[in-house]
Amino acid sequence: MRYGLVGTGMMGVEHINNLAITPGAVVTALADPVPGSLGWAKSALGDRADGVQAFDDVASLAASGLCDAVIVASPNYTHRDVLIPLFDAGLHILCEKPIATTIEDARWIADRAAQSNKVFWTAMEYRYMPPAADFIADIHGGKIGRLQMLSIREHRFPFLPKVGDWNRFSRNTGGTMVEKCCHFFDLMRLITQAEPVRVYCSGAMDVNHLDEAYDGQRPDIIDNSYTTIDFDNGVRAMLDLSMFADGAENQEEITAVGDKARLDVLIPEGAIVFSPRVGFRNPKQVERRVVDVDPAALAAGSHHGSTFYEHQRFNAAVRGAGPVEVTAHDGLMAVAIGAAAELSAREKRVVTMAELGF
Repeated sequence: MRYGLVGTGMMGVEHINNLAITPGAVVTALADPVPGSLGWAKSALGDRADGVQAFDDVASLAASGLCDAVIVASPNYTHRDVLIPLFDAGLHILCEKPIATTIEDARWIADRAAQSNKVFWTAMEYRYMPPAADFIADIHGGKIGRLQMLSIREHRFPFLPKVGDWNRFSRNTGGTMVEKCCHFFDLMRLITQAEPVRVYCSGAMDVNHLDEAYDGQRPDIIDNSYTTIDFDNGVRAMLDLSMFADGAENQEEITAVGDKARLDVLIPEGAIVFSPRVGFRNPKQVERRVVDVDPAALAAGSHHGSTFYEHQRFNAAVRGAGPVEVTAHDGLMAVAIGAAAELSAREKRVVTMAELGF
């Protein structure tokens, strides 16, 4: 399979590293208007860079005939414009999250994807972290009984520097609750197998980026928040985000509580902890296991091996050997929940999904 890559910054290079260990994958074309970013991609390709054609615009790549599938890893705010020539060229597409920065653009992308007979896959790699995937399978398999409560904690490092500092402003990212947290809102929909009804988010920029200015403008991105979501099947979910907690032992901690048991997953520790109900003062019966991850997959990126496993599923879908597991509609819904959370945090009120058209 011949791959093109649009956007060759940090995430683009992670995709290159994972394609290098994906059987049958060949990078044939790159597109990025920034020469330095193209240089990073060529360095990552190493000897495989010979014969790879570089373009400074996506339309030229789309028209080149060099690609079977294209990975979109350009800045969030460019996605709609980038996708137009790729859709027109009839290419298979893996588009990085969030698929857009606004609900309007995400709807447009989902509508265009629905009109195409090619694969469109939203890159929600957190689904494919092996410990998280096992955790989700246990829940769907009934291990905790009827799911009632879901909580996700991400305590991590601040946003990293990006080309042109585009990720410092909500107008470019959709806001932190879209840019970063769409992953977790996607996981919530996947785990609960339900749709959101109402969202309440309390968040602000309290620690990070306070001393930064770009052309006289201060960053405006949330760096900590609590978000609660009511789903239409009665499950309630919560996200606890801190982007100034990089000393935490585990970056992600997910807990699901059912009527029969509680289940936790800890990443990067890789532990899954099963705690069945035992009754008052009875001995605990906690079971703990660690899910191993292929060392090559771990070394190829910074998302606990998930980008590698995501690529195997996308590759299979393009070849007709598997389903599309993360659709453009999934991408739209993750953006919509994030946009609701951003609105809730700004206006300090509950936001219903119905008022946003869902």
